[in-house]
Amino acid sequence: MSPTQWDLPVELCCRPMAFVTLTGLDVVYNAVHRAVWDAFCANRRADRVPISFKVLPGDHEYPKCRPKRTSYEWYIPKGILKTGWMNKHLNLVPALVVVFYELDWDEPQWKEKQSECATRVEIVRQSLQGRNTKVAVVLIQKKTPLPPGEDVIASERAAALCNACELSGKSLFVLPHTDHLVGYIIRLENAFYEHAQTYYYTEIRRVKSHKEFLNKTTHQLLFVRHQFKIAFFSELKQDTQNALKNYRTAYNLVHELRAHETNILEIKTMAGFINYKICRLCFQHNTPLDAIAQFRKHIDLCKKKTGSAELSFEHAAWMSKQFQAFGDLFDEAIKLGLTAIQTQNPGFYYQQAAYYAQERKQLAKSLCNHEASVMYPNPDPLETQTGVLDFYGQRSWRQGILSFDLSDPEKEKVGVLAIQLKERNVAHSEVIITLLSNAVAQFKKYKCPRMKSHLMVQMGEEYYYAKDYTKALKLLDYVMCDYRSEGWWTLLTSILTTALKCSYLMAQLKDYITYSLELLGRASTLKDDQKSRIEKNLINVLMNESPDPEPDCDIFAVKTAQKLWADRISLAGSNIFTIGAQDFVPFVQCKAKFHAPSFHVDVPVEFDIYLKADCPHPIRFSKLCVSFNNQEYNQFCVIEEASKANEVLENLTQGKMCLVPGKTRKLLFKFVAKTEDVGKKIEITSVDLALGNETGRCVVLNWQGGGGDAASSQEALQAARSFKRRPKLPDNEVHWDSIIIQASTMIISRVPNISVHLRHEPPALTNEMYCLVVTVQSHEKTQIRDVKLTAGLKPGQDANLTQKTHVTLHGTELCDESYPALLTDIPVGDLHPGEQLEKMLYVRCGTVGSRMFLVYVSYLINTTTEGKEIVCKCHKDETVTIETVFPFDVAVKFVSTKFEHLERVYADIPFLLMTDLLSASPWALTIVSSELQLAPSMTTVDQLESQVDNVVLQTGESASECFCLRCPSLGNVEGGVATGHYIISWKRTSAMENVPVIRTVITLPHVIVENIPLHVNADLPSFGRVRESLPVKYHLQNKTDFVQDVEISVEPSDAFMFSGLKQIRLRILPGTEQEMLYNFYPLMAGYQQLPSLNINLLRFPNFTNQLLRRFIPTSIFVKPQGRLMDDTSIAAA
Repeated sequence: MSPTQWDLPVELCCRPMAFVTLTGLDVVYNAVHRAVWDAFCANRRADRVPISFKVLPGDHEYPKCRPKRTSYEWYIPKGILKTGWMNKHLNLVPALVVVFYELDWDEPQWKEKQSECATRVEIVRQSLQGRNTKVAVVLIQKKTPLPPGEDVIASERAAALCNACELSGKSLFVLPHTDHLVGYIIRLENAFYEHAQTYYYTEIRRVKSHKEFLNKTTHQLLFVRHQFKIAFFSELKQDTQNALKNYRTAYNLVHELRAHETNILEIKTMAGFINYKICRLCFQHNTPLDAIAQFRKHIDLCKKKTGSAELSFEHAAWMSKQFQAFGDLFDEAIKLGLTAIQTQNPGFYYQQAAYYAQERKQLAKSLCNHEASVMYPNPDPLETQTGVLDFYGQRSWRQGILSFDLSDPEKEKVGVLAIQLKERNVAHSEVIITLLSNAVAQFKKYKCPRMKSHLMVQMGEEYYYAKDYTKALKLLDYVMCDYRSEGWWTLLTSILTTALKCSYLMAQLKDYITYSLELLGRASTLKDDQKSRIEKNLINVLMNESPDPEPDCDIFAVKTAQKLWADRISLAGSNIFTIGAQDFVPFVQCKAKFHAPSFHVDVPVEFDIYLKADCPHPIRFSKLCVSFNNQEYNQFCVIEEASKANEVLENLTQGKMCLVPGKTRKLLFKFVAKTEDVGKKIEITSVDLALGNETGRCVVLNWQGGGGDAASSQEALQAARSFKRRPKLPDNEVHWDSIIIQASTMIISRVPNISVHLRHEPPALTNEMYCLVVTVQSHEKTQIRDVKLTAGLKPGQDANLTQKTHVTLHGTELCDESYPALLTDIPVGDLHPGEQLEKMLYVRCGTVGSRMFLVYVSYLINTTTEGKEIVCKCHKDETVTIETVFPFDVAVKFVSTKFEHLERVYADIPFLLMTDLLSASPWALTIVSSELQLAPSMTTVDQLESQVDNVVLQTGESASECFCLRCPSLGNVEGGVATGHYIISWKRTSAMENVPVIRTVITLPHVIVENIPLHVNADLPSFGRVRESLPVKYHLQNKTDFVQDVEISVEPSDAFMFSGLKQIRLRILPGTEQEMLYNFYPLMAGYQQLPSLNINLLRFPNFTNQLLRRFIPTSIFVKPQGRLMDDTSIAAA
């Protein structure tokens, strides 16, 4: 029984296609025939009909057709399905035989050719020997035929040829050998496919006709056989729905058969075949849930049908193959577009197949453990005359025997022995590894990391059993990382134990040491006696001796390993092994901790190294080295203790390097930092701990950074979350979990012993030279030298502030854009103890807002640390936030000569510009002078002189100025007319005389200018007196280029009598002026309304009296009539 017995037959697994044979084609010597054959076979795309073609000679002998039975009354079947039946109908018995013959319709020797063609057809019919196979003839012609009905000769000769060959007209075809050969071939294929369909339909009916002769008592096997054949023929016919239906019926019939130890294998085999077909068709119909349900049903029905207890490994092998076959189907369906999920993918079926393969291995190990003296039976009971079984699933030594009673127990016993001895030669591990590998690939694809790791462990163990230790170690090493990171210590211990065995059997020194170190540690769940054994072996290896064999190893493998270890000892090579602790969990833990996150350069840097061992016995290390990012410090942090190799495990607890299990050892280191490292970070890059010595072998445990291994982060997290109270320890001991790694520290400059004071008068005023007085005083005990000052705007603020802030040491001149925002490294000389100096800093701020200013003082001083003299650079900085504000607010307004607010001014008519300066400074301001710079469009009425020279303004006080201006006529100017600039020169009253005056330029607002047709102004005294004449003269000026017709009227007032023209109409020439004189006679004292002058311009109706009243007074103050006084009293007054 070969190891491939459980593989499903190829003819069962392939897709059944109609079988058509082509005769009469010489594909070797005839180029035309070769082209025809290539057109049939090459580039068969999915859209072409499913046909399997084969070229055979015309006289090929097909399998003989057995004589048809007329009755099944006395027929007893010998099995369910013959092993050759599927192959026969797939590859041997055609549904259609096609005879190719070269013959044109205009062939001169037509009769002879027709007779030859008929002979060939007859030979084919005779070779088919009574089968229902269809026969067709294809005439290969050189010319393209005419459309049907047009070629009369062709029609007549075609009919004659059909009669001669005894063919129907549907079985005769013409194939022109032209450029469109492939198109003709595809049309031929479709016709062949229809003939094949007819053949398989006939075969299905023939098989179905047998059913009426069967009975359930003696023909149970035939019911299954016929149902399977009907389903198979339906598949060949491509009727997959009916095929599935018949396979389901066949499956149910198989399980209705009476099962016994003698036929259980045949029943399971056929059930497996039919189940495979059902599942395949379900996946093909895109109903995967039906396929899964069918497979589960199949397993539930068959898993208890174990069969003979002596051959129970066969059942495990069969079950494994069922799961593997379904996994293959599932995977194939996924490749064709089916979507799988994490919880339902082929990996689970491959995993289960591997599980049954492992069970098969275990059963075979227990059932096939015959002694070496037991020989394989002769003759071989598993051989048959033909080399193959007649029926699927039967025993070779009792083929066709359906009796439940074993007729020859001795032959049965020999057959079972042969199967057992054959099973012993099966490479079970290879089978298991292949299945596990398939499962791992699926779980990796569907992102199931834990399942993948679990199966990789099993693969590694199988490689170990198969004695392929290299691959076993590679796989186990890969999955250890996952189990370490997740803290599966029991699983990790099991894997490490297997890995240790592999490394021992291969004499891999470094791997053996690494796994030993981990198995001794806290991650290992081994008992103390096992750890003691591993510890002893580890020390033996370090002493250049062979370790003792690991338990439960293969005896022959141990002998080979002992030779390898002996070779390792004799060979001289590198005896120092460096192992990175961050990748595993060694039995020694290490933590580094600086005493502080930063150290001043004049103070020694101190840090502790904490070590803790988890092995069963005290152990002595030989050397401890600490490495830094600056390697110059490495020399100061080394501890080395000389010891002999045999003292490693001696119970000596006196030395610094001897670690007692469970006790924390603290080692203190200190060194003086270099002055050039000020401002830099000092990091511990690694800690190296050496076990053993160079005379034997030495293992260097290397911790990156400040310690910690693969389990440290998880343990720290658990400790942080734990509420468990820690027990109290003696003063000199600490809880390991409470130690936090601090692997880096900063070197900072020495603490300065100087004072820096800033004196100023905030807030700063925009654009002024703001004075900041810096006072530096030394409190050092020795002289400080190379004192430097950096002052100005603190870097890192808004870029706009940097551009608008300027700093200088010279306050006598104004800063411009070229001055920096920060003055750096201003040398100020040396300072003796107690000495102080002052520096004046002038800052000009161009914009308002808050600014942070920095004053940074640095100096050098000599000092001694740990007996070593060093030059320290010290520095101290002070920052101050200064608010910048506007010194004053300037308000500007335009008023008429009557001090009425103007929205607009009128051309050539005087108006007043009034300015108000309101001090916003908390300090007194001196307005040195003011200046009005008029735009070209403006003219002054009187002399422009400053009215606020040397005025001192306190907070909230204001100073006002008034200027009389006139705007000439400019026409319509859109957006108004520019007025000019108002320039204020000012400084702080408290500022020194040499501080420059600040000029603040205020841009005056634009004003809208309008032209008026007539300007009126009045000349009258400032006051009147009751009953005294009050002369008033009105001036009317024509401002246009036209002659103005003016109507003038005066409305009387109760307070006045008047003389003059009460109503008049006159004409004023362009640019000329007309005067109107009136005498008003006041009747009442007080502020009285003047008689109102009304003017109407006939050419400009929009000129209103309201506009007129802007220019002329409407009231006057009238004094009461005085007493008559003599000249003396007047003179006295």
